[in-house]
Amino acid sequence: MSMQIGIVGKPNVGKSTFFNAATDAHAEIANYPFTTIDANHGVMYVRKPCPCRDFKIKCNPNNSKCIDGIRFVPIDAIDVAGLVPEAFKGRGLGNKFLDDLRQAHALIHIVDSSGSTDAEGNPCGVGNYDPLNDIDFLEKEIVYWLNGIIKKSWEDIARKCELEGKKIEKMLAEKLTGLGIKEEHIYNAIRNMDTDTEKPSRWTDRDFINFTRYIQKISKPMLIAFNKIDIAPDTIKQKIESIKEQGIIIVATSAEAELALKNALDKGLIDYNPGANNFNISKESDVTDAQKKALDYIKSHVLKKYGSTGIQKCIEEAVKMLDLIVVYPVEDDAHFTDKEGRVLPDAYLMARGSNAKDLAYKVHTDIGDHFIRAIDARTHRIIGADHELNDGDVIRIIADT
Repeated sequence: MSMQIGIVGKPNVGKSTFFNAATDAHAEIANYPFTTIDANHGVMYVRKPCPCRDFKIKCNPNNSKCIDGIRFVPIDAIDVAGLVPEAFKGRGLGNKFLDDLRQAHALIHIVDSSGSTDAEGNPCGVGNYDPLNDIDFLEKEIVYWLNGIIKKSWEDIARKCELEGKKIEKMLAEKLTGLGIKEEHIYNAIRNMDTDTEKPSRWTDRDFINFTRYIQKISKPMLIAFNKIDIAPDTIKQKIESIKEQGIIIVATSAEAELALKNALDKGLIDYNPGANNFNISKESDVTDAQKKALDYIKSHVLKKYGSTGIQKCIEEAVKMLDLIVVYPVEDDAHFTDKEGRVLPDAYLMARGSNAKDLAYKVHTDIGDHFIRAIDARTHRIIGADHELNDGDVIRIIADT
């Protein structure tokens, strides 16, 4: 199953704008709640140094792209319907929202840092709502949703654990596999609990909430994107710093600015790389006064103040939370090519700790099934199925196919 990042938040905070700015997809954008009803799927890209730099060769990317020696590696994204308070009870589009998030491995929570949307996502004017209220609210909704799912099966699980000696984590993992929750997540959550794991029938409501909260943090980690940062009150920078001190990952973002820069880039008006702290106008004569004014605004109110639009940084922070590495499979370890002669064609994101056989299965099931050995293209040494891969490895898989 490929890694997927969920774009989440209450209605009207800029989720679809963020999604469009971060991907090549085009979700509907409007200034009213529940613009997004059906989930939008797209592809985002994380930046990594391309091995073409080390080998001093020109690459021909296939599933990714390379710009000036930086490889943009794909990762799936999903933009879901906005969440309102008590969505876990079915309010708004709560049931659909939460169901759409089942396969997300990490979440980017979009918050309107300008305070211009109320708790329900209705426009209320800049500074009239405290964005800090939204941080706890969304985590709570997901925790209560997961809690409800776990409790449905709990009586049966508790009975089998106590009477038949079965393991909680194994039984629960079977029930929660469709949520992307693994047995190791459950084991770690139980190990960190101060409760009677031998008698799960005695667990209190507080035990369930603490357990579910831990499951959420390790199975669906979340970062905060403080969006609309260019129109946020001046006090917002102080709030960002205070939130960071609590150990919460928070990134100042302007999705509108990134989307505007991407559109200008597509039209050939500017030279710009996603995540950069500046851009250059390609040809002044092609830029209208209105476009020049908008670009100057982005440069002064976003890029100079915050170092970037924050969109690319969010993607990379999410990948960092998931502890992913990038590996480059090739079929010719001498020339770093595939069978069509493309140099360093593919780049795959994989969980840290993955081995050579995991990569073989990532490339194709048949290759994994018939794996013989692999070769590290950097050292030209033969490696076995259990060899743990490193970030930036270039690997040739040899299979009996």
